[in-house]
Amino acid sequence: MKVRLLHPNRDYELNEKLAPQHEDTVSDLALETLFATMAAGDTRVHQIARDVMLASLDEVATIEYRQRALQDCLAQPLVVTELYELAVGVREAERHIFGSMWRSPTSIVHRSVQVLELFIDALKRVSALRQQAAARFESEAFVNLFATLANELDDEFFAEVDLHLKRLHFRSGVLVSAVLGPGNRGERVVLRAPRERRWRERLALAERSSYSFVIPPRDEAGARALDDIRNLGIGDAADALEQSCEHMRSFFRQLRDELGFYVGAINLHQALTTRGAPICFPQARPADETTLAFSDLHDVALCLTTDAPVVGNDLEATGKRLVVITGANQGGKSTFLRSVGIAQLMGQCGMFVSARSLTTDVRDAVRTHFRREEDATMQSGKLDEELARMSKTIDAMTARSILLCNESFASTNELEGSEIARQIVYALLQAGVKVLYVTHMYDLAQRLHEDASLDAVFLRAPRATNGEARFQLRDGAPQPTSHGEDIYEQIFGETP
Repeated sequence: MKVRLLHPNRDYELNEKLAPQHEDTVSDLALETLFATMAAGDTRVHQIARDVMLASLDEVATIEYRQRALQDCLAQPLVVTELYELAVGVREAERHIFGSMWRSPTSIVHRSVQVLELFIDALKRVSALRQQAAARFESEAFVNLFATLANELDDEFFAEVDLHLKRLHFRSGVLVSAVLGPGNRGERVVLRAPRERRWRERLALAERSSYSFVIPPRDEAGARALDDIRNLGIGDAADALEQSCEHMRSFFRQLRDELGFYVGAINLHQALTTRGAPICFPQARPADETTLAFSDLHDVALCLTTDAPVVGNDLEATGKRLVVITGANQGGKSTFLRSVGIAQLMGQCGMFVSARSLTTDVRDAVRTHFRREEDATMQSGKLDEELARMSKTIDAMTARSILLCNESFASTNELEGSEIARQIVYALLQAGVKVLYVTHMYDLAQRLHEDASLDAVFLRAPRATNGEARFQLRDGAPQPTSHGEDIYEQIFGETP
């Protein structure tokens, strides 16, 4: 049975090892805050949320497929959570079914029957839950899953499986047939369905067959020979049972993992709505339709870590691949950049975003290059570290990626830093990459602003008014100051 709640035509495969560039993205965008909220203490959900969010989808149809499935989940959170907990529970329960240290067909059959009985009981509960809730789901993902369950898990299936499992306990012994081969050795040993014994036979009133015999209790060689015949007879059954166990185990593992993402999204949705953050499902566009437009976009990481009201921002950058953000210190530039990166990742994994509206073209990866604090363990200068990290970041990108730069190359003097940054920006734009750049380097921002061929968007963070920053960015040309005196006054008092 196929789950296919995350992809319309294939199962989800967990990627437990991510490239180093992903670790930079997690750190720069404070994504661990999101993952922890989604997980709510469940380490499996944490791993799945991390993997799914960082593996950006680049197909609009698949993004919309997940959006519809998530809308079902948000409408029916209790059903989805119960299905997830059922899948988790059966996988945990299997861990407590122990087998023999010595693998033999007999021990394999014994454990496999126990495991199958556990799985069948869980499937019955899944089927019952489907019957109760299927009519309330509308998305293609859940409609197809429930239709598959209805077709595969009918009463006839459960009755037949229950009969086979009952027989496989071999309470009446093992019935096998064989023929004599060379040297009177048994060949073509075949397991047979047990014959129902009549009541006279059960009471030992009927005469025994003249061909029957009983092995004496002390005949160890005879017992071993009989055990060999038994293992030969049930060998094929043991293989078939192991395959059946793995098939059902795979189903519950897949159901657990794919539902785990939606359970995490439910947890995040609840956390954001509790804090009053706006929620919407973004509109995804193909990568060749260069688009980035939103209203009242919030930084989700900030929403989850502060009780103070979070200010949202607007942007209209349709048809533009460069957004340059300048302005006052502590004016919300880094928060704005982080909000865009998080929204791009959330939107491209099929989730909602924290905004009134958002439209963006799909990108195959979100890469970041944020300023790092001084590291005493570095073997070279800070500029060397920035250049090396930028080189690795660009190597991991394609023409369909998006790069978020926060104060990149500010570690050297403004003239050198601006020239390095300008050449990198031009090269990336020429390759097709979308770039959002936060900078205090006036020389860089002004030279980009003067180049009319770039057709870029320039935003400026406002200066604090009456001692309070508004944090809402506005369209505006770069200014030769970042108003550092405002920070000086906050720390040392008024400027003499």
